[in-house]
Order: sequence, then structure tokens, then C-alpha cells
Amino acid sequence: MAHHDHKHPLHGILAEFDRPEPLIEACKAARAAGFTKIEAFSPMPIHGVIEALGLKNRLPLMVLCGGIAGAAVGFGLQYWVSVLEYPINIGGRPYLSWPAFIVPMFETTILFAALTAVFGMLALNGLPRPHHPLFGVERFSEASRDRFFFLIESEDPQFDKAREFLASCHPTAIEEVPN
Repeated sequence: MAHHDHKHPLHGILAEFDRPEPLIEACKAARAAGFTKIEAFSPMPIHGVIEALGLKNRLPLMVLCGGIAGAAVGFGLQYWVSVLEYPINIGGRPYLSWPAFIVPMFETTILFAALTAVFGMLALNGLPRPHHPLFGVERFSEASRDRFFFLIESEDPQFDKAREFLASCHPTAIEEVPN
């Protein structure tokens, strides 16, 4: 974490914009300038901001892996019960009668994929987090109404240049975010 000459350590520097376009431009410029610990906040989804921040969505791959694991667990459980642990010959069918395994295997696939989606989303978003330093910034409540915010965190290696960089993006306001 970067060290600063402040009484209270900072979480970051926050810039406020009144429209989404300058926010997207600030995101692109920050990445081009080499900032890595950046975040954008808006009252609505903005097309292009995820790409401008350089974020990658890992959740679809996690859900796919969860679904594959669910299918394997569903098949494995049925194989273990029907073939290894409690084999019963009903009407001459083989112990490994995989067509009968399809529906329960499908259900465990959906169950594991859904649980992976929920818990993966919570983990990737850092939730639950009952308090965030941004909640202490009075103007940040406007992020849920009509304002757009861009944050450079103090953990960024180039944090010492953050205030000057944000001023060059022409925000309506710049505020320090105490920890």
C-alpha cells in the first residue's frame, strides 16, 4: 500500500462526473496512463465501461466448471449407488444403465451451476461488505441517482499522480476518500 503524508490514510481519490461519456473517457485514459487499481460507479449500466476499465468477467467460466462438476457428481453418485454399493438387477437391465441417470444428472448440473453463479458473484464482488470507505463520502450517495464517479485506489502503484491525472479529466469535483 502506498504511504502518504495524511493524518488519516486514504482509500483513494474520487472524481465526480455529470455524464457517462467523461467517465468512460477517464477510465480509458487511466488505463492508458498505467493506473491499475481503478473503479467506476454509476446509477445505471453503461455500455463500454467494463471494457474501458479492462475488467474480465470470470463468472461464466466458473459457472461452466460448476455445471461440469455437478454433472460429474450426479453421475458419480448414481454410479456409486447403482453399480458399486447397492446393485439390483431389475428386469435384466445392466447395473450401469446410464439413460436412467440423465435426468438426475441434469438436475445436479443445474444445481451446481446455479450455486456457483450465486456464490461466485458474491465472491468476485467482494460481498458481503457491510461498509465501504466510499460510503463516508457525502456526495457518493448521488451515484445511485444521477452522478458518475471514478475512483483511483491508494493501493495503485502510481497513486501519487492520481490527483493531477483526475484534474486533467475535467470532473465536476474531486474528493479524497478516507479509509
